[in-house]
Amino acid sequence: MIKPCNFEMKAFYKNNNGLIETQEWTPNCWINIESPSETEKKYLLEELNIPEAFYNDIEDIDERPRMESEDGWTLFIMRIPVKSNDVKLPFQTIPLGLIFKEDVCVTISFYETEIISDFVQYTNRKNIHIKDNFDLVLRLLLSSSVWYLKYLKQINQKIKLAEDNLEKSIKNEELQALLQIEKCLVFFITSLKGNDVLFHRIKNLKAKREHFDQDLLEDVDIELSQAQDTANIYSNILTGMMDAYASVISNNMNNIMKQMTSISIILMIPTLIASLYGMNVPNGLEESKYGIWILLLVSVILSSFGVFLFKRRRWF
Repeated sequence: MIKPCNFEMKAFYKNNNGLIETQEWTPNCWINIESPSETEKKYLLEELNIPEAFYNDIEDIDERPRMESEDGWTLFIMRIPVKSNDVKLPFQTIPLGLIFKEDVCVTISFYETEIISDFVQYTNRKNIHIKDNFDLVLRLLLSSSVWYLKYLKQINQKIKLAEDNLEKSIKNEELQALLQIEKCLVFFITSLKGNDVLFHRIKNLKAKREHFDQDLLEDVDIELSQAQDTANIYSNILTGMMDAYASVISNNMNNIMKQMTSISIILMIPTLIASLYGMNVPNGLEESKYGIWILLLVSVILSSFGVFLFKRRRWF
């Protein structure tokens, strides 16, 4: 499970050719809150008066990307990638909500992320001026897509490491590592599809279509498509790899079964001969002092023939 932050994180950012952090709220500034405490929840619901339903939707870890309006408030929910503390699921996606109305704009995340701080630094490095709240949503979508690609590169390194380990020996631990990576890719692919649907809904808004930065729309479209294609490629590679190793394991099992069957048949030959001549009936060798040696010789010859036959069939 992804664990929420153990400390309060509320920050105010003023737009001035890059996002500059301020100590208190001013009209049209951006409020970012991570892992809101009860105090911050009251601030959001009672002072800013954001709809409680919006707050609860963002809190839901499984909430899908979407856009919604209520009482003049607008809600955007996108899914962003994060590193998880769960060893069984090293990468996960979480909802990031953006709520705005008139001069109030808030982003809420119930988990700690690297994306927001990186996004703020990026706007300062590039001296980016954010025109309005819709522009902020698009830029956050762009930033999240870049982070998907960063984490996908790390996932690819994990795939290569697991592949190298499997080439040395096929163990349950290596196969489980591939299954964990496959889960991460499923989360990424599903979340990216949701973000892509959200992006196209924003892009096709009639009231805002003429005001969008066309270069920004193109950048978001390209990065989202690249992230989706990369995730699908890695998922297909991983699926093919796991199918191949499943075939290898099945083939190895068949070889072991053939070897065990061959050994059982070869051992059965002297056992059958000894059983026949060990019966309490006349057999022509009961009086011979060479009887035991004759039985041993026949057993060795027949067993050797069996070994030769199985080797020709490559069962050994």
